[in-house]
Amino acid sequence: MKTMSKYSFLFVSAVACGLFSACSTPAKYVDANSPEGIVSMDQIDIQDWSLAADSMIHSMIDTGVVNRVPVKPAILAISRMVNNTSEHVDVDLLTKKIRTSLLKTGQVETTMMVGTTTAEDPLAQELVNKENVRKPDFILSGKIIEANARAGKIKQVSYVFQMTLTSTVSGNAVWEEEKTISKQGSENTVGW
Repeated sequence: MKTMSKYSFLFVSAVACGLFSACSTPAKYVDANSPEGIVSMDQIDIQDWSLAADSMIHSMIDTGVVNRVPVKPAILAISRMVNNTSEHVDVDLLTKKIRTSLLKTGQVETTMMVGTTTAEDPLAQELVNKENVRKPDFILSGKIIEANARAGKIKQVSYVFQMTLTSTVSGNAVWEEEKTISKQGSENTVGW
């Protein structure tokens, strides 16, 4: 009888190991913009940053606002991005993507000398004679807001990305955009 229980234990252990290994998912690379990424209910995912940035870039370029400057390309300074979400986020995941995409269009250059409280490139700030630095044409600022709702076991979280482009000549907002990304579910999932 003891022999039988020993074999039963081994059999159950083997089946359990097989089930656990069949249930695990090996790590793989996914495109950050694909729907195959993990969808988290409690944080802004890389896909959310990409969706928000792409929306902002297309809107700004489509309006033609950056081409309305007398001297081209337009010079853009990045101002403060306010985080009104429950999580600590690095807004560079949004602003850097916007900056690099705008730079690739040839219509916009980003100044590294002014705009934020500290320059992104302190060495460049030291080396450039500030008297010869062209004043920015625009200042980009923004805010990220989180809104949550719940109905029974289903939770919905929305992240609202708001951005404003202000003319340094007039002080007026010359472009504004808002992109809302909402996710709904009872738990985090892997998207398909």
